[in-house]
Amino acid sequence: MEHRHNSVDDVRTQFIEKITDNMNAFGVSTSVGRVLGIIYMNREPMTLDELSEETGMSKTRMSQVVREMQDLNIAERVFKKGVRKDLYQVEEDYYQTFISLFTSTWQKAINRSRSFEQKIMKRLDQLQDEKDLSPEDEQAVNELLAELKEWMDYYDWIRRVTDFFESGEIFKHVPKNK
Repeated sequence: MEHRHNSVDDVRTQFIEKITDNMNAFGVSTSVGRVLGIIYMNREPMTLDELSEETGMSKTRMSQVVREMQDLNIAERVFKKGVRKDLYQVEEDYYQTFISLFTSTWQKAINRSRSFEQKIMKRLDQLQDEKDLSPEDEQAVNELLAELKEWMDYYDWIRRVTDFFESGEIFKHVPKNK
């Protein structure tokens, strides 16, 4: 009986390692991937203390990892009656985890792009307003404005792709296997 239990634990550990590898392929740190795998394979929410014990990480580091997971929308704090410590749960749907990782990464890029666009647009507007702009500089500013328009169209497309995933519309075109 003990041998079979160890074998089951070995398979769980292999799953956790594979989840860690997969998360790493999505650009997620090994620590986040491992914690996601541990909570997922535990099949119920876990406390920071339980996660620290399971991973060997300090409670402070575990808190940072869980916060990162919440920022990626792959973990959330949950309430359980009678439990005084914070519990953390992960998304149990592999597809939704992928969507959360995919879209959170691109949302950050979209937000950085908006900031860049506003800064560049303001600077190009200032350049256009200059009275003594040479014809060459005016042409260069117009080319940069055209480039910025292409840039903005591209990031609008990325925003629409992320909306396509987040809305679940993707599954109408690429269905989940049943």
